[in-house]
Amino acid sequence: MKQNCLTIFLLLLGGFLYAQEVTVKGTVQDAESGEPLIGVNVLMLGGGDSGGAKGTITDFNGDFELQNVPVGTVLQFSYTGFQSLTKTVEGDTPMIIEMGTNAEVLEEVVVIGYGTQKKRDVTGAVAIVDSKTIDELKPIKIEQALQGTTPGVNVTQQSGSPGAGLDIRIRGVSTNGQNAPLVIIDGYQGDLNTLNPSDIESITVLKDAQAAVYGTIGANGVILVTTKTGRKNKPPQLSYNTYYGLQETSRTLPLLNATEYALLLNESYAAGGQALPYPNASGLGAGTNWQDEVFGQAPMMSHDVTVSGGSDRVTYSLSGSHLEQEGIVGGNKSSFRRSTARLSLGIDLTENLKLTTNAIYSYVDRDALNENGLGAVLFNALNAPPTQAVFDDAGDFTLVPNTPGLGIEVINPLAQIANTFNDYDLNKLNGQTTLDWTVLEGLKLTGRVGFNTSNSEGRTFNKLISYGGKVFDVTRSSVNQNAINDNNYSIDLYATYERSFGSAHNLTLTGGSTIFREIGNGLFATGFDVPNNAWNFADIALALGTSPDGGRDVGSYAYDERRLSYFGRAQYDFDGKYLLSAMLRRDASTKFGPENRVGIFPSFTAGWVLSDEDFFNPVGKVDLAKLRVSYGILGNDQIVNNGYIGTLSGEATYVFDGALVNGTAIGALPNPELQWEEAEKFNAGIDLALFDYKINITADYFINTRDNLLISNIPVSGITGTSAPGAASPTVNAGSVRNQGLEFSIGYQQRYDNELKVNFNYNFTTLRNEVLEVNNGTGFIEGGAFGVGQLAPSRMEVGQPIGYFFGYQTDGIFQNAAEVEAHPSQIALGAEAQPGDLRFVDINGDGVIDADDRTNLGDPIPDFTMGLNLGFEYKRLDCRVYVFSSIGNDMVRNYERALSDVNRLDYYLDRWTGEGTSTEVPRVTTAATSNLVFSDFFVEDASFVRLQNVQLGYTMPLSFLRNDLSTLRLYVSANNLLTLTQYRGFDPAASSGAPIGGGIDYGFYPIPRIFMFGANLNL
Repeated sequence: MKQNCLTIFLLLLGGFLYAQEVTVKGTVQDAESGEPLIGVNVLMLGGGDSGGAKGTITDFNGDFELQNVPVGTVLQFSYTGFQSLTKTVEGDTPMIIEMGTNAEVLEEVVVIGYGTQKKRDVTGAVAIVDSKTIDELKPIKIEQALQGTTPGVNVTQQSGSPGAGLDIRIRGVSTNGQNAPLVIIDGYQGDLNTLNPSDIESITVLKDAQAAVYGTIGANGVILVTTKTGRKNKPPQLSYNTYYGLQETSRTLPLLNATEYALLLNESYAAGGQALPYPNASGLGAGTNWQDEVFGQAPMMSHDVTVSGGSDRVTYSLSGSHLEQEGIVGGNKSSFRRSTARLSLGIDLTENLKLTTNAIYSYVDRDALNENGLGAVLFNALNAPPTQAVFDDAGDFTLVPNTPGLGIEVINPLAQIANTFNDYDLNKLNGQTTLDWTVLEGLKLTGRVGFNTSNSEGRTFNKLISYGGKVFDVTRSSVNQNAINDNNYSIDLYATYERSFGSAHNLTLTGGSTIFREIGNGLFATGFDVPNNAWNFADIALALGTSPDGGRDVGSYAYDERRLSYFGRAQYDFDGKYLLSAMLRRDASTKFGPENRVGIFPSFTAGWVLSDEDFFNPVGKVDLAKLRVSYGILGNDQIVNNGYIGTLSGEATYVFDGALVNGTAIGALPNPELQWEEAEKFNAGIDLALFDYKINITADYFINTRDNLLISNIPVSGITGTSAPGAASPTVNAGSVRNQGLEFSIGYQQRYDNELKVNFNYNFTTLRNEVLEVNNGTGFIEGGAFGVGQLAPSRMEVGQPIGYFFGYQTDGIFQNAAEVEAHPSQIALGAEAQPGDLRFVDINGDGVIDADDRTNLGDPIPDFTMGLNLGFEYKRLDCRVYVFSSIGNDMVRNYERALSDVNRLDYYLDRWTGEGTSTEVPRVTTAATSNLVFSDFFVEDASFVRLQNVQLGYTMPLSFLRNDLSTLRLYVSANNLLTLTQYRGFDPAASSGAPIGGGIDYGFYPIPRIFMFGANLNL
């Protein structure tokens, strides 16, 4: 009886002690310096009857206090730049917590494809952008966060209009076809365009042979995106982010005002022997500034909310976002709206079985104006006469005269905006479900199903309208509609085996297979005679008329492509010092014929951690020194679907019973010998960490050689019928390109007096691009366009950079008749030279200036790119600055119409007007000259330095709302604040993205300058 009573007493006493609640106090300090740490997160993870988690942060003395804490509760201490740790509450004795510096280089986990690896053990060229950087930059599209933050990665915008596409190039342009990298989102092949940047935890860029695990789709590099998830044993956490911004043009071009324009036109007409068009030019004043009329301030706003958390077996994250952006040209006529919803779940079904799944829904609505070409809104704004008013006396848009001096292309840009009607809507759902089964210690099986499904609809209305005899006149209203369905899915099955042998040997084996299928279809139709000639009735179902052939214009397509892959990877390290990795992938793709359907892609990487060697680091002053080398073969199959076979997609006219009948014919000619492009990649690099990881340095030297380029439209004999509508020459493996360069990055972070934190990151990349081979019969491939009716200005040719500019080299201006007489004749270019005309160089020395004298005038590929990121935090105040620079890239000025009466840039005020007046800008005249042929007069150095982002924020604690971890951060930010360049156009960084023909400025829609105010709330 006594024994039972004693047992009961002890149980009651134990329960009392366990349920005892105490007030926990303590101080957190730097283990190395002993200085107190301000703002350390102290979180209760559990214990006793606490029920939920709560926490606090340390004050300016590093002190913290938590009340009513059950004995046995585990406290977690976390602080940026320091190693997180946990302590168990044993009583009310004050705690002294010492936190050591976090060796981020050693501990950071990197996603490498079909697995992860500690950054210390990574032997490939890898760059990482974390969620903090993304949050600071506030990109509208996630691709923008890579510019300037990742060496070797260059991002260009095709336009500054809302929702416009961006082009990512990893280590240069390697092919005349598709250069975009592969995007993997949480393990499945996806698309960056529709992601909400706030949903992304990190971006990893694989730049070298490390990407060979993706075989035939990894040649252009791989971008691995990891989205945010909940964390175990975390209470529900709510974050809400919002901002409102105003956009304005970052630049206007210095055009002539009405008086300057009229005087210049008078001079031009007089030189051509014609009557003066403006006898009384002095009274015209400034006239109409068409850029001021077209450009305006445009609002944008964003909201996103996330709820995340987890228990000991389940994690979850649920988010939603909405973005609206109007255009600085056309307002809501060039607008972009994106809404997203995302769900992420992680469930431990058993101790050895884990299920993770996420799904992302995106809705995009975009309206666009005609841009970046002949007849674009900005093209018209630059060329319309400033002597013309916007509206006539009746309040209608004025008509630009249809005269030889103004041509049939230039129209009133405000009228063009008002009469533009289109809409594009995209619904996309993508996601994945992954099951991880730990079969036994060290062996894990993974099965994953990923999917993408998208449905888009487009509609364009061409209103019945007259612009006064221009090419854009619409004599019969019409509506064009399309519906496109694109779907793909992938199934991954692979195993990972990890084992250590003895005390120094560590081995990881990964092997499996991937099935990928892509299917889709599209339908296009045009209807005529839209009721009421109005946008509200612009629907194919309501259109009353048919095409001249008697039926509606319709078209369709369908495709079905598949890929089966097997891969294996072995990773070995000895004592953490000697690192080896080898990969092999076998791909079979239906994009190629049966004889060339299979490709084998091997690679290896190796590393040596020098800092672990006593002879190199005897006293441990170097935190990390690692040498890396990699070599591998990767593939690229980015050609049109069914590219190796012939399809009946052409048009032909046949004779049946004596009558002509329209029918179909073969399209592009087949090439059953077509095979993969192969990318041979070599990389050698070094990683350094110094002064307790305060300084981190990475340097890489790379050589990428692309062979068997997939070149379309290789010329063949004309008797094959390749000139018929819808027909084309075949795609052939017929070229080779090499990129080589150096990448360097250095980062520094330091805390001073525990109140000030400073960080600095700088990176640069050098790049040399050279075409090694073009086997198409001519030895070169042309592309791009300049003016009207001129030869192609861009080329791909052996010994030159891909897409270099090919034209005439100038040598000043003829000052007098004697100089003209002494120079080779230029009449082959369109007119005999006169004093004041451009003087072209006789490159081949044959005494005649003709097409054979064209030469290399520059190229759009930068020789050097640089990113500089600065930041500091003082108490609760923070500031961030991001700078990007591109050096050595050239651009072609092609937004000036070659007509006598269009407006011009003000550099024509410095034109040649007599001997000795100018050596750069030619005379003006209405007579025929060769001054407008493509030459280096139109090629400019487009090097620039851009202040990408400046942000100033202040964080306030909101402990009265929920707990001491609740904060509100308010910030102001400016994007694209300043660009320093000598280029005359709107934007020196814009490009069409074409490998051959990129860097030709047709009047790019400028990237807007954005001023925004925002808030980040965390509860």
